[in-house]
Amino acid sequence: MTKLTQRLGGTTTALALCAGLVFSAQVSADNIAEGKKIAFDRKKGNCLACHHIEGGTLAGTIAPPLIAMKQRFPDKAKLRAQIWDATVANPNSIMPPMGRHKILTEKEIDLVTDFIHSL
Repeated sequence: MTKLTQRLGGTTTALALCAGLVFSAQVSADNIAEGKKIAFDRKKGNCLACHHIEGGTLAGTIAPPLIAMKQRFPDKAKLRAQIWDATVANPNSIMPPMGRHKILTEKEIDLVTDFIHSL
């Protein structure tokens, strides 16, 4: 029995853990919404300039559509690395290196990664 269980008791512990999961899911939903705003913002992420993303308008066609991203990038860290600097994996990539060129902050890259990975 853990100290938390000893202090809270079995039922209370289960409720506390469930509340934590709900809170975590809410934070994730907020991150996804914030990431979407950045990705769709023509002055920030501007992902729609090149990629088709469901819900976006005037999407570009010079890059792959952003669909089934969890299947394409099971390791979310690799997706983040791709957003940070796509030229590492493909030196001929025309995708702007969002992190290396400081187009987006580290926090903004994290938020965009959460959004793109949710697609």
